[in-house]
Amino acid sequence: MIALLLALAAVDPPAAPPSTIDGLPIAGLPRQSLPARGCAAYLFSGGKTRTLIAVASAEAATLRLALDGTATDYARGTQTGTAGLGFATTTQYVGGDVTATLDVTIQTRRDLTQGAVIDSGTLRIDRPGKDTMVLPIAGLIGCAA
Repeated sequence: MIALLLALAAVDPPAAPPSTIDGLPIAGLPRQSLPARGCAAYLFSGGKTRTLIAVASAEAATLRLALDGTATDYARGTQTGTAGLGFATTTQYVGGDVTATLDVTIQTRRDLTQGAVIDSGTLRIDRPGKDTMVLPIAGLIGCAA
């Protein structure tokens, strides 16, 4: 029992997500849970810094981002195309002065159950009076059983 406790104490806690990604005003997100219903896309930055930067929820119709140090959920707006698992090829999310456009290609694979792969895509973030950011992304989709 003591050996187990010592082993658990020696395990490093998960590293905090980066507060900025490649010098941009977007931060990494901490570990996110699978939704109770529906599917969620876990999107990772594809630049020099690789970290979780966004989570899109099909059922809740939201996109979670951390801009300027604050994690916020943005509501789904327009969608075009059908990518699968509750997601569109291009989806726009809005909230306050932020418009985020997610453009993805989803690939289902036989070796993945209850999910899919996003090999590549882009996340575009527009804010009036600030530079537009376009980030390469890749990720996984997980669906509740």
